[in-house]
Amino acid sequence: MANKSTQNIPSILGKFGEEIYDQIMREENPAIKIPLRGKSNVFFDDDEKVIQLGDKFSKRHFLNVAHTKKFMQTILVASYCRRLVEENKHAGIRELYYALKHTVEGSKENTFDDQNESNPIIEDIETALDILREELNLTADRRGYIYGDVVLKDGEDEFNASKLGRGGWAVPGTVEDIEFIDLNAEYILVIETAAMCDRLIEEKFAQNNNALLVACQGQAPRGIRRLVNRLHTENKLPVYVFTDGDPYGWYIYSTLKQGSMNLAYLSRRLGVPDAKFIGMTMDDIDEYGLQKVTEKLKDMDKKRIGEIMEYEWFKNKEWQEQMKKCLKLGVRIEQQALANKSLAFVAKEYLPQKIENEVFLP
Repeated sequence: MANKSTQNIPSILGKFGEEIYDQIMREENPAIKIPLRGKSNVFFDDDEKVIQLGDKFSKRHFLNVAHTKKFMQTILVASYCRRLVEENKHAGIRELYYALKHTVEGSKENTFDDQNESNPIIEDIETALDILREELNLTADRRGYIYGDVVLKDGEDEFNASKLGRGGWAVPGTVEDIEFIDLNAEYILVIETAAMCDRLIEEKFAQNNNALLVACQGQAPRGIRRLVNRLHTENKLPVYVFTDGDPYGWYIYSTLKQGSMNLAYLSRRLGVPDAKFIGMTMDDIDEYGLQKVTEKLKDMDKKRIGEIMEYEWFKNKEWQEQMKKCLKLGVRIEQQALANKSLAFVAKEYLPQKIENEVFLP
């Protein structure tokens, strides 16, 4: 997906509207071509090492009673986004829902009944027009933060992410216009939990190891994934990922590395195929004597392991062995379990040793 200048977005949206207008003038049944985003149209690209969207699509016709409402919703959202970009204003995806929600005149039909209807329409427009929602000036709630010696420029503000207190800089949903003014780091460490990132900040891990710390706070939101992607591609920084040793942490890593099935159409701009996994691993349990601080797997955990073992990108020897060992032991291991050694252990020994010795999973 090519990066588009803000100046081009209104013309892309305008052309979209003109094509529908031309169909009407030709007395055709207006239709919108929408790429399918379901599992049947998603594949793992072995060359690029990311999850990709296939070439299947559907057509949304205005004069098809089953399509009419979604057709109308698509036009409404596209028109609203064009106005946002032309006026240089931003709106949250929740704000868009409320701004466009009303009862259609002369009927009892609402444009949108809830946000679960408007969110997929935004994704439809992203895929149909090859535009990020962030480029449409649509935003989501901030989640996750970055800490380390990097000078960022956000609008008129310029700041160092290591000098904003222990909370670092809260990453917004839209990072397309963020500029990297100065950068002094050897790698990016993405951390699943804010608590662990806070621990590393307190132990001065970023300063002592010349690292950028990124807390994704669970499954990484789009803003975090795009920021990490940009830091990696534009500055050639290696990316290491540190999560809990369980199927949910491993899938967080997978999403950062290969992209996700739900957002397969954005994998090239959100994924980092060269990312490496530090831990936690099943091998850590014996290596660091953590047998007494594991957690038992629940049935839902075992089911999830079985599911991700079938994903093409997890079928390599190393990951299959990890998951089989996890099922055999019947346990999971959290990042915070390293505190059993000492509070400083993760920052002083575990992470530096793994990175120096390149003890990674692919």
